[in-house]
Amino acid sequence: MSDPAKVRRHAERVRELVASVVRTQIKDPRLGMITITDARITADLRDATVYYTVLGDAAAQAGTAAALESAKGMLRSTVGKALGLRHSPTLTFVLDNVQDQVKHIDELLAAARNADAEVQRLAARAQYAGEAQPYRVEDTDDSDGEGDEDRVAGAGPADAAEHRR
Repeated sequence: MSDPAKVRRHAERVRELVASVVRTQIKDPRLGMITITDARITADLRDATVYYTVLGDAAAQAGTAAALESAKGMLRSTVGKALGLRHSPTLTFVLDNVQDQVKHIDELLAAARNADAEVQRLAARAQYAGEAQPYRVEDTDDSDGEGDEDRVAGAGPADAAEHRR
């Protein structure tokens, strides 16, 4: 098992190297507007997965995938030499569907905003189910003093008995 920090450093280095080589050395016309988004490498440093996005439609994505597959050997040798490892990691390229996830999240946020607006609209017309003042309050116009124990706000049986004394 390798150190996790070392694995992260190697993965970041793989991402940088692949991005640099794709930008400068691969001259394949099928290669579209590509961005290397992430790279992950296994703990034994034998297999690396490189995530990429392509600007364009499905045809551009398929062309870029074919171009990366044909340049895999050159990319692997460049990465192996630069990392200085005993074994060069095998490279696997995976199309990162970040744009699809962003679109889905935007749709969910719009639906949540609409639901919140509907709740606020309904709350603006809402009325109380019972009386506006559901609690008993003291009568101020009673001058005889009898029956005060029933009108004391929040008074329980023990408080009413204490009030009678």
